[in-house]
Amino acid sequence: MTTPRDAFEESPVRLSPLVDTHAHLDDPRLAGQLAVLLGRARQAGLVGIVAVATTWESSQAVQRMAIDHADAGVVAAVGFHPNQLDEARPGDRDRLESLGDAPGVVAVGETGLDRYWNRVAFDLQRDWFDWHLDWARRIGLPVVIHCRDSAEDILDQLRGRPRPLQGVLHSFTGNLDQARAFLDLGLHLSFAGQLTFANKALEPLREAARFVPEDRLLVETDSPYLSPHPHRGRTNEPSRVVHTASTLAHLRGVDPEALAQRLTQNAQILFQRANWNPSPCPLS
Repeated sequence: MTTPRDAFEESPVRLSPLVDTHAHLDDPRLAGQLAVLLGRARQAGLVGIVAVATTWESSQAVQRMAIDHADAGVVAAVGFHPNQLDEARPGDRDRLESLGDAPGVVAVGETGLDRYWNRVAFDLQRDWFDWHLDWARRIGLPVVIHCRDSAEDILDQLRGRPRPLQGVLHSFTGNLDQARAFLDLGLHLSFAGQLTFANKALEPLREAARFVPEDRLLVETDSPYLSPHPHRGRTNEPSRVVHTASTLAHLRGVDPEALAQRLTQNAQILFQRANWNPSPCPLS
């Protein structure tokens, strides 16, 4: 599939070092342009990208990308997205477990719960979420959690588990109270392109972004989705995480370069198997 030209035509803004902690690099809109995409990410100052899986086949694909593009800081999260569990086949859990200690794999996921699309039975989502959480704890990896219209469901499911939880609530869109609740469980919170949108309805999200302790903050693109302002509506890519990080720095009243350094340190601490260089990335 050909990637829309507008996804790759402008020169990226630069802020270094940064890690895009959530990108679906195996999506057809990105996979066919991977060399271009990774080059642009480097130009923008990125030192790492977490390529996140959604199915067993996707898990295989991102793990291969982590091997093939380790020099670009690509690592993998392997798991089954709640909205794609209708594609799961007998034996997929065993197949996924075979990747738990595979080279390049640093996290379990994307897993979680979703009431928005309502196309996969919620009990099935809960069962798989529990399985991912158990698996991640057994192998000592952080878990990448998807939450859409299901914050209270996820909190209820997590509160009965051992603490602290090691993982990230990705593309956080909740309010201050929800942020506090997830932080109390030990999770990191990752902010995506919504933080840059002008919508007044997102003021509670911006309030939460100001509140989260510095050592629990992460940023992401969720590429190819959620392209930040000024590229909203276009195919997203990892280099654009710079816009989200810059907005986060502005909201918190801190120096963008200093925040970028801290965000990268946070990512390295959470994704311990990754081997990113937290020093600013040179252009050459």
